[in-house]
Amino acid sequence: MNRRLFLGTGSAGLALLAAPGLIGRARAQARVTLKLGHLANEQNVWHKAALRFAEEAAKLSGGRIEVQVFPNDTLGREMDLINGMQLGTADMTITGESLQNWAPLASLLAVPYGMTSLAQLDRVAGGPIGQQIEAEIVSRARIRPLAYFARGPRNLTSNRPIRTPDELNGLRLRVPNVPLFVAVWSALGARPTPMAFGEVFTSLQNGTIDAQENPLSLIRSANFNEVQKFVNRTEHVRSWIYLAISERRFQSLSAADREAVTEAAKRAQAHERALFLEDEKSLEDDLKKRGMTFVESDQQAFAAKARPAAISSIRPEAKALLEQILALGA
Repeated sequence: MNRRLFLGTGSAGLALLAAPGLIGRARAQARVTLKLGHLANEQNVWHKAALRFAEEAAKLSGGRIEVQVFPNDTLGREMDLINGMQLGTADMTITGESLQNWAPLASLLAVPYGMTSLAQLDRVAGGPIGQQIEAEIVSRARIRPLAYFARGPRNLTSNRPIRTPDELNGLRLRVPNVPLFVAVWSALGARPTPMAFGEVFTSLQNGTIDAQENPLSLIRSANFNEVQKFVNRTEHVRSWIYLAISERRFQSLSAADREAVTEAAKRAQAHERALFLEDEKSLEDDLKKRGMTFVESDQQAFAAKARPAAISSIRPEAKALLEQILALGA
């Protein structure tokens, strides 16, 4: 794979550091502590990549920059952290399409049936389109993407098999707080309910909702196999997610520290990709061993019904870029 595409070319793809000189300058400066909270658990590749980011930041700063990583929403839920990062009360998180609430172009991170392969995703996230999305997130959301992590395709889990959109039949489905997801699943025939990720397991357990949709990695790490029987292979979204820092916090760092944090994120991105590729191979087998049954859903039927709703729900300022994404092909 082209190294430029693999590592990304946005804020996460800046030139390599002159590490010895940087570390020498860094030792004379004050210590920096960054708190990084995210929703995944300790087994998830995002958490492992976050730990690698912490290691690399410490290494590149001669031990001065300490990144404290908080999994499982222990530092706060995603939207709370985003709000805190904008206010200057939180430092870092891992976030993606939720940023469209402030930056409309962030909706392009997860357009249903917008991207159909990892190679296409890399061309988007790691190229000029990704740079435009990142720039808008910085200017409008006041959050700076440092690196991007590929996500496995999102699949629908439920307690009955669902092969076509007609079989949704009003299914009460948890979705993230993303207007595009609400619009598309409504068009498909479900009853989408925005809900924080941390509430999903209990809500499935007590019957408040019937289903949820996420990549296999989160289905496994959240133990949804304990409350869901089927993985319906809809593969309705291929997307990426950002390791991000508060722009206010980023600008408060010295130039040397900004370089160290940016380079550490770049290295964490490469580490996450290697883990991601390895993990994708084992996820399905593991979930089957845990008792889940995989259902071959009619992806063409889902795509045909979802795409018009997705395109019409995209904000006008994002439609031109969406057309470019669709034109790239797999």
